[in-house]
Amino acid sequence: MRVILELLRIIFIFILLGGFIWEVLNSIYSVYEGIQNYKWIGALGIYLALFVLYRNIFQFSGWYKGKGRKKLPQTMTFVLLGASILCILLPFPMEWLGG
Repeated sequence: MRVILELLRIIFIFILLGGFIWEVLNSIYSVYEGIQNYKWIGALGIYLALFVLYRNIFQFSGWYKGKGRKKLPQTMTFVLLGASILCILLPFPMEWLGG
């Protein structure tokens, strides 16, 4: 039962928090017309950041108390967060370069 509750919590976090962040980012992207083709890259960046946030913080406050609960290594955290920021910012140069 705890596993099902935790899965529902993960879905809830990713849909609600990801949707809220997406709406904020989408309002920024909507200012530039050429970004419309590359918005999906920003969405990928949001979900990468949410993955890191879940693995490093949210998983320790949930219902699941089983094995395998550990933080991401610091190097992996920095790589994934860097990739996330890059994905969120990448549509801007793509639009400016006419990509």
